[in-house]
Formats: sequence, C-alpha cells, structure tokens
Amino acid sequence: MLTRSRYFTFLICCAFLRLSACQQREGDPAGYVNPFIGASTSVGAADTYHGLGKTFPGATTPYGMVQVSPNTITGGDNSPGYSAEHRTIEGFAFTQMSGVGWFGDLGNLLVMPTTGKLRKIAGKEDGSLTGYRSRYNKKTEVATAGYYRVELTDYDVTVETTAAPHSGMIRFTFPEHKESRIQIDLARRVGGTSVRQYVQKVDAHTIRGWMLCTPQGGGWGNGEGNAEYTVYFYAKFSKALARYGFWKADIPQSWERKRDEVVSLRYLQHVDSSAIIRGAQEVEGDHLGFFTEFPTKQDEQVTLQVGISFVDMQGAENNFRSELQGKTFDKLHREARGRWNRELSRIKIQGGTKDQKTIFYTSLYHTMIDPRTYTDVDGRYIGGDKQVHHAEGFTKRTMFSGWDVFRSQFPLQTIINPRLVDDQLASLVTLAEESGRGYYERWEIMNAYSGCMIGNPALSVLTDAYRKGIRGYDIQKAYRYALNTSEKFGNGAAGYSGPPFSISHTLEYAYTDWCIAQMAGELGKKDDQALYLRKAQAYRNIFDPDKGWFRPRNTDGTWEPWPEQGRIKEWYGTIESNPYQQGWFVPHDIPGMIALMGGRKKVLDDLSAFFARTPKHMLWNDYYNHANEPVHLVPFLFNHLASPWDTQKWTRYICEMAYKNSVEGIVGNEDVGQMSAWYVLASAGLHPACPGSTRMEITSPLFGEITFRLDHRYYAGKHFTVKALNNTPQNIYIQSARLNGKPYEKCYIDFSHIAQGGMLELTMGPEPATDWGVED
Repeated sequence: MLTRSRYFTFLICCAFLRLSACQQREGDPAGYVNPFIGASTSVGAADTYHGLGKTFPGATTPYGMVQVSPNTITGGDNSPGYSAEHRTIEGFAFTQMSGVGWFGDLGNLLVMPTTGKLRKIAGKEDGSLTGYRSRYNKKTEVATAGYYRVELTDYDVTVETTAAPHSGMIRFTFPEHKESRIQIDLARRVGGTSVRQYVQKVDAHTIRGWMLCTPQGGGWGNGEGNAEYTVYFYAKFSKALARYGFWKADIPQSWERKRDEVVSLRYLQHVDSSAIIRGAQEVEGDHLGFFTEFPTKQDEQVTLQVGISFVDMQGAENNFRSELQGKTFDKLHREARGRWNRELSRIKIQGGTKDQKTIFYTSLYHTMIDPRTYTDVDGRYIGGDKQVHHAEGFTKRTMFSGWDVFRSQFPLQTIINPRLVDDQLASLVTLAEESGRGYYERWEIMNAYSGCMIGNPALSVLTDAYRKGIRGYDIQKAYRYALNTSEKFGNGAAGYSGPPFSISHTLEYAYTDWCIAQMAGELGKKDDQALYLRKAQAYRNIFDPDKGWFRPRNTDGTWEPWPEQGRIKEWYGTIESNPYQQGWFVPHDIPGMIALMGGRKKVLDDLSAFFARTPKHMLWNDYYNHANEPVHLVPFLFNHLASPWDTQKWTRYICEMAYKNSVEGIVGNEDVGQMSAWYVLASAGLHPACPGSTRMEITSPLFGEITFRLDHRYYAGKHFTVKALNNTPQNIYIQSARLNGKPYEKCYIDFSHIAQGGMLELTMGPEPATDWGVED
C-alpha cells in the first residue's frame, strides 16, 4: 500500500511524465517514446507460436551495453524476460535482448528488493511455489526513454531504474522495516542459468564478480545458439554492507541446466534448500546469490550502482568510475534522456497525430537499441578468439540479427547513422578474422556463430554500405570474407539449394550473390562480377512453369511433391513462411522475376490478390504476413509494376493496421530493430526494395514533413526532407513531385540525391494519379 507521502510523490511524478509526453517541446523527441509498445511475449494475443513484439520496457541508452529492466519470467520463449500480462516481477536485470524469438539470453545480475524473510528462489507466478518475486501495481508502472518505475506491492517498495552506456542504477524507496534487503541472483539468466559465478566484497559498500554463461546453461536457442560469454560487474550500494551474506547451491554435474530445467520444481527446491554463508569475503560456485540487509525508515531511498563489462572485473570498475562515480540517480536519468534526445533528433517530423508521433519515435527508439556496444570505455573487447583486443578506430558491436535487419534496419542507418554501419561491418570483419573462420556469421551474439536463420545477410549490409560510400573498415578483407561466405553457404554446383528450405535458401543466396557482383564491379574485379551475376540467376532453377511458381527441389533435381494447400503451405521449402510469401523475394532482378511469373498483368493481379486476402488484424497469416520479414519488400513491388499508387495505398495501410500505441502494438517479433525500421522508412515515404542497390522506393508519407539529419563526415548534404503537401488520412496518393524545386516523375530516388541533401516535395490527393511515377 502507498503511504500518504509516497502517494503524493507518485502523483507528482506521473503528472510530470504525462506532461512531458503530451506537451512536447522542441528538441525533446524522447518525450514521445513509449517503451511499452511491443512489450509482450504472449502467444495467445499473437495467435501464433512466435508471440508479439518481445521488447523490454526498462531503462537503456542508445546502443548501450546495459539495459536495466524488470523481469517477469525466466523460462520459455520469453527473450526480453518481461511480458506485460504477467502480474509479478522476479527482479531487475542489467542486460536484456530486444525483440527476438528462439529462446532468449542475457537477463544477468537479477536484483530484487525484499523485506522480511530471505527467500533464495523467485518462485512461481501462480503462487504454487513461494519465492522473492512480488506482485506489482500496474497503475504505478511508468516507462520513458532512459527511465522505468514501478511499485512492488508485496514489499511496499518503489523501484526506479536508469542507465548509462556501460552501467546502470536502481533507486529503491523502502517502507519502515527492521529487515529490508537488496538481493542479487547471480545465477539467473533468461532461458537458463549462468553455470559458474564469483562474488567478492571489495569494501564496506562495494562488491564485484562475474557470471559465466555457456550453452550448457541454455540461453540463446536453449544452448543451440552457442552463446558463451562472461558478465563482469562492479556494484556499489549507498547503504553500508553491515549485514550481508551469500547463498550457494551445489548443482549435481549430471543435471541439465537449461530453460525448462532451471524452472522445474526439483531444481528450485534444491536451490531453496541451499546453504547461507555469512562473514565470507568471497565465494565461487555453481549457483550463487548475494544479499545485504538493513533497517529502513519510511520512504528511505537506497541506491545500487553497477558497472558492467564483458572483458574483466577491472573493465567493469573502469566503466563504473567513468559513468557513475559521484552521480545521483536524477543526474544519470537526465543524462540518459539527453542521450536519447540527441539520437532521436536524427529525424524530425511535423504533422501526424499524437499516436502516430509516439509510434514513430518509439520505432526509431527501438532501432537504436542494437547493434549494441561491446567495447568498454577504454576500447577493449573480447574477440572471436576469446582474447582481449582493442578497437582501433571503431566501436565493437554485437547483436547482429542479420536475416532480419538487412532489409530495413541497416538501410535506415545508412541514412541517419553511417558511422554505426561502419562499426558493424568492422565488427563482422574482425570477428571473421579473430575467430579463424574467415566468413561472416548471419546472427552474431557476443562473438557466437549461432547459425540462426538463413542466407548471407552480411553481404547485403556490406554491399549496401559500400555503394553508398560507407567504407570505414578493411575493404579487401571484407570482400575476401564475402567470397568465403558465399562459397561456404551458397547454391553450389547444382545452381540451387535442396531440402529442407530449398526455396528460401535458393532465393536468398541468389540475392546475396548479386550483392557480391555489385561489390566486385565497384572494385574492378570483372571476372568475379561476371561469375556472381550468373550465380544471381539461380532463382530461375527452382521455378516450376507447370505450377507457375517457385517450388522446392530435391538434391537429385526432382521436385518435392506439391501439397494440397499449394503455395500457401507453410514450411514447404521455406522457413517461417510459405512459397507465396517467400516467392516474391527476387529483389535484385524484379523485371526477370515478373517475366518468369507471366508478365506484368498476371503478376499485378496476383500481387493485388495477395494483399486483398490479408486479414485486417495483420497478425500471422498466409498472405501478406507483416509479422515476419520475408514479405517486407513486397509492398514496394507495385512501383515496379507501373502501379505506384498501390505501393502508396498498402504502405499507409500497413502503418495504420500493423503498428499501434499499445503493448500489442507490433504484430510480430520486433526483431532487433527491423519491424520498427520498416515503419520509420515507410512512414517517411522512402524504403528500399533491394538493399545493395542505391534505388530507394518512394511511397506515401505518413507525416507532413520528415527531415533526416545527415552526417557531414560521410555526405555532402546537411539534411534531406520529404514534404507532403495536402497530406491527410484521406489524401494518401501522390499526385505530383518536385525534387529541389524541379518536377520529378519517378516513383523512386537514387540514394545520391539523399546524400547531397535537399527536399523531395510531394503533393497528395484522395485518388490515384495514374500519370505520375509510372515506369515504362
């Protein structure tokens, strides 16, 4: 229950936060951010096994190493550790993943304030097994950019979190109690456990230690993702460690310790019976916890400041001293807000409704969580050889969800943050070199070659960046590793890929071979260019003219049996899609694809039917399935079919129907920025159909004016603006266009025009303008 004084404090805090969200002042785009958008893993709400957005609501900074967020669940396919429908909180962790499926990871250093009896396990939300988890008052839950707050009702404790790039802080407001406590579950990890931990008391206020996470403890892909890392921490309590202790459970070596096992009754009961150790200066073990106890007065505030490193304990301390030393919670919160305002100001919008602005800036916020920094403040990082390296001239980054983010996320960054793209490519190149593998990983997490999903997405990101003049990495190594990647993962001598994902593999490898051809041409490697242009035509080898569509082939060249459902059969030669959805993915040769499919009219009719059959809720379905990436280019194909008004119609429709200002506001997994980047670009009126080409498709902007701030270190221009005249919810069709004051008739624009700066001015109307943007 809230005391009277804390109740009024809470009302004042909420009033301030509402005011800042509703009355935006110039230079405060962070005030529009709603971190609760997408913060659900619910399979029921999504009506599919993939769940919804899977974002976290806690505090972080742009591309920061640290995310201080509430965690409501440990096991299952709950990558962010949080889902809004849960009514209890296990604790507040300092690392989180954002928007991914396939059994998440991180969720390390789980901190919980408690009172009364010490409990060593979180227990169960349904109450069948008691523990330190607490119910919370949903009405008190507040999340903004760089800040989170909630009241834990079981303990009458208010928790606030904020963050810096390599560190974070929690402020607890306790009730009057003789036995208040802050406890840390050092073993806990989303989707499993760390397998070994160490903690040491440094002085009267400070502890430090580490948590070793390996595939044997589950995590990414429940261990199949090969994530292996150590989280180091340096933690300072504002309240002296007068009464502290540890709990330690010795886990039998024969026990599995993955996502299901660590939340089993046997495992939890074993930990619950673990020994309490008092008076020791340091402890190491299989499953450790730490606690410090103290009396508190009513509304007494206690803080915990933590520096994090993936390098060593000295790195964690260095990060702590660089970012937290001598700072109050409120100062750190102001700094976090300032960091977000600086980053979010890379795009400025005018017009639109309050909800549209909230969705836009929250989407932009979500694109700025990953790829996160992996270097300490001194530039050190752990490389692919598990040795310490120093990043020279770049920031080492991690969380490259390649199969997702090559489509929209990295094309967006090429406009607003080319330095980030340079960093990512330098990170991939150094990983390929340091690991000794000599090729690119498609889904990298803390140096792991996880093998998640398909294709060679790094080749798309590389080519797209290179052709746009983003070249701050070792280009010769980058190109050599690109060739190695295609040779290792490609369509091979048969000219196509066989089971189980013949269609998906063949089409995606054909596209990234085309990307290599573009790179080879830029580098003057004519033989390579010719070879990879031929390989890029591999998509033709799995097109069955009798069926009029792409069809999976066996390794002996025969077709796989045609299913009763035809091309809407999910997983028929495809991954997380069906042939109808995946079959449109020939971005590098759209004219060739159209001819193969029977010509413009037939393809236009088919594509129109594809959208017409899409359910209005836009959740997982057999047609335009915006909840997953394979179809994300499809709305822009109408531009290539001399029907640009359909691109305009459908992108506006998708922006309206697939994105909401609510917890359920992202119809599929957010996927490390991809779903949000699609919205940012589409709502701005610009989106690529083929990353690696400099062509950007023009579509109907959602806002009256969108201005991209350009980086002078890369581009000649300062700003590029898309201005939509007469833009209303009814006026969704482009009637005419002007580029830098001159009439412009194309439904696309070359990236060079954006890089030079200027203005694309679009006049909007309620009906299609069939004389604008139509290609011959």
